[in-house]
Parts: sequence; C-alpha cells; structure tokens
Amino acid sequence: MQSYDLSRFSVLVVEDNKYITSLLVMCMRVLGVGTVKMATDGGQAIELLKLMKTDPVRAGMQNVDLVLSNWQMAPVDGLMFLRWIRRHKESPNRFVPFVMITGYADPEHVAAARDLGVTDMLAKPFSINSVADKLVTLIERPRQFIHTADYFGPDRRRRALPHAGEDRRKLDDKSPTVEVVYE
Repeated sequence: MQSYDLSRFSVLVVEDNKYITSLLVMCMRVLGVGTVKMATDGGQAIELLKLMKTDPVRAGMQNVDLVLSNWQMAPVDGLMFLRWIRRHKESPNRFVPFVMITGYADPEHVAAARDLGVTDMLAKPFSINSVADKLVTLIERPRQFIHTADYFGPDRRRRALPHAGEDRRKLDDKSPTVEVVYE
C-alpha cells in the first residue's frame, strides 16, 4: 500500500458479526485510519449519521469518509442502508464511498448492489491486503457520480473502453437524461 496518512480519515463499519467487526476495526487501525465508528445494522448506522449531522460532538465524528457495510443484517440490511445513503433527503453525504461486504459475490448480488449505487464490493473472506487495496483504489481512482431518472451513484463504467454507437450518457438540449454531478 502507498504511504498515505490516513490519520484524519474516518470510517463507519456497519456489521452485525462481532468477530468481523473486530477484524475490520483492526484492519483500519493497522492502516492508520484515525476514526472508526461501528454500528450493528443499517438502522443504527442511519441514526448515527443523523446524529452526526445535528450533533457531531455527541456522535464522535463530523463526517464519514468511507462506509464499510455488511450486506445481510437485521432489521436494516446493507442494501436498505445503501438506498438511504444515496437517495434519502436526510442523508448527510450522498457521495460517500460505500463498500459492500458480502459472502455472496455472484453476478446477481453484485448487479443489485451496483444498481443501488455501491462504490465497490469486498468479498468474504477478506484479508488486510484486500481491504488496503480497496482503500488505495478509492483514493487513487475516484469515480464520477451520475444522476439519471432511476440511478444515483458512482459511474458504473470503471474502464474507458471503445463503445459502438452513440454515447447515451452525454447531455444535449433535446433530452437531458444523464447528469454528471461530481467529478
């Protein structure tokens, strides 16, 4: 991993398994992350983010630079939490990088998370190297955000590949269907 100073970096870990939570927190500490907050499900994470917006001192942090969230939790799972982050008017930061942690890395699960605006996926079991690689990718290759009628999130295209036909993502005066909201 590059030698980044992550001492001012803040991470929200949303995980219902205490063992996985401790592994993720330990990974963050080893990588030098300054602030790590934990929540046991998406509902608790939402309440923490709301508190952070109204009373950052009581919340223990002013902002979140990265969300690491498990997929399967109860009562509010990772997808519902991701949907709230990207679409809800009370979300403090719709642009926050969101890494979904899951043991289900099949194409259907990845597509469902991608379509809700996940930034990246981390498959279980993971290593500190895979967590570090995700952090480096988020830092060195941030993706622009796209807003359409039915999608808000990071650009789903990771690579600039040749494209046959007209690029439908470009704005024109006739049909403004896609808006790049953050580069």
